[in-house]
Amino acid sequence: MDFLQTTLTSFVALIPVTLAQSLILGFVVAGIMIPFRMLSFPDLTSEGAFPLGGCVCGVALASGFDPLSAIGLALLTGFVAGCCTAFIHLRFRIHTLLAGILVMTMLYSVNLRIMGRSNLSVFGTETIFDWVPFVQPGFPLAKIIAVGVITLAIFLALNFFFTTEKGTAVRAVGANPVMAEAQGINVWAATIGGIGLAGAFSAFSGALMVQSQGFADVNMGLGILINGLAALMIGEAIVGKATVWRQLLAPFAGAMVYYQLVSLCLAAGMPPPDLKLATGAFVLLMLALPTLRATRGRQAATPRESFRE
Repeated sequence: MDFLQTTLTSFVALIPVTLAQSLILGFVVAGIMIPFRMLSFPDLTSEGAFPLGGCVCGVALASGFDPLSAIGLALLTGFVAGCCTAFIHLRFRIHTLLAGILVMTMLYSVNLRIMGRSNLSVFGTETIFDWVPFVQPGFPLAKIIAVGVITLAIFLALNFFFTTEKGTAVRAVGANPVMAEAQGINVWAATIGGIGLAGAFSAFSGALMVQSQGFADVNMGLGILINGLAALMIGEAIVGKATVWRQLLAPFAGAMVYYQLVSLCLAAGMPPPDLKLATGAFVLLMLALPTLRATRGRQAATPRESFRE
């Protein structure tokens, strides 16, 4: 009983912190969802674009840039990284996963070059969270309000875009690129633009994370892909993926639930090194679940079919 009470007390205390963090990381989950779901383009660039955005934002803040300009630079570099992955795949016929691995690997050296060191502190610099009115800067509530407003605005903008002619063209390329090209859609432009947008979202998440935690690190993206996939699976299980707005909502809903589950595990005493193992096992289970259900359904149907014969 004491263990349960202690766990719940610790979990409740962590909710504001993890909620702010999950809203920030929802953008990198969106950066994972767009290639996988919208474009049928399995991609690993997000694991390199996330720290890229953080490193660029950190250096910009340390150099005297204002928070919005630093985020703008991070967005631009993330977009370029995503475009490079798509171009390598389209131009050289390299598999999407391998193209993403190549870009992700090269970005590690790029991040070191940008910062000139493995990590950089930006404590004391102004951030967008300091601009939230009526809330004391640095508190989780300021981060929740700021990122919540940004999330709502971007969600509405994306929902509008993907229902327009150009957005529908991007989704058509993901559904059937051959048919899309036959309909006069520029497959190259849609693919490069879509993967670039995903890279920009991952970099945007990294930039917000650096402004939230006060430092940038070249290893800050380690394991973010598997965490993002786990969050996406949870989000799709909760809200579904049958419509555009559900697909766009799933990354943010899944991120909030996933990181609350992580905080619950930590509050219950799970060692932090075991979180990666638990996350990987969860993603494996979610991916295997449809196959297990189908196999079970066929096995249940076999006796009835035999009886009819």
